[in-house]
Amino acid sequence: MQKDFIHIENLKKTYFTGDLATAVLHGVSVDIRQGEFVAIMGPSGSGKSTLMHIMSFLDSLSTGRYIFDGLDVSNMDEEDLAMIRREKIGFVFQAFFLLPRATVLENVMLPLVYHPRKNGKQLALQALDQVGLSHRVNFLPTNLSGGEKQRVAIARALINDPSVIFADEPTGNLDSKSGLQVMQVFQKLNAAGKTIILVTHESATAQNAQRIIRIKDGLVESEEMVKNRLNASTLLDLK
Repeated sequence: MQKDFIHIENLKKTYFTGDLATAVLHGVSVDIRQGEFVAIMGPSGSGKSTLMHIMSFLDSLSTGRYIFDGLDVSNMDEEDLAMIRREKIGFVFQAFFLLPRATVLENVMLPLVYHPRKNGKQLALQALDQVGLSHRVNFLPTNLSGGEKQRVAIARALINDPSVIFADEPTGNLDSKSGLQVMQVFQKLNAAGKTIILVTHESATAQNAQRIIRIKDGLVESEEMVKNRLNASTLLDLK
């Protein structure tokens, strides 16, 4: 049986601006198993991105309990969280965040600036092969399609061999075919054992996952297994 990789219990998040307090999460409890592909859905302002940022240590919780890979990180200091973030987490964002004057290979190797590896170039080439972009190694981002840019971002997220990949609206800037290509990569990575946590407002994108967690007004509204899971590879063959 897969073990719980992430356990969140009664998580609350409040932001303060001077004397003004804005509560965003009101007591969220979720469990995500190792090797699972989960989509987190919700309307704008629901708290889904805040939840992802806390799970990936880009933000801190106000109260509650967070167990990550067997370790209670609820009150861990920023230095220790940064080490976990660097070694165990990969990020993919809607906006790609590629350096325009760096080649594809150089962009993928960027995380190694903070975490050097002797075989860094080899790791980058392997990551690009995983996302089907070995033939674009020396290209600049300006010479890539939107879907290719996102796959470069996924390769960059893979280079440190993270335990989990967090993806925030990864298909939001893409046409339907490019979006399917990106989801095909995520499904292949998940089939190889990677835990994938995807935030999206698009139902079709969420249907690529194994399970959907719906957030509304800062609370978990529902959780459901995906009964008719989409197969991105099959859909691409039909294009």
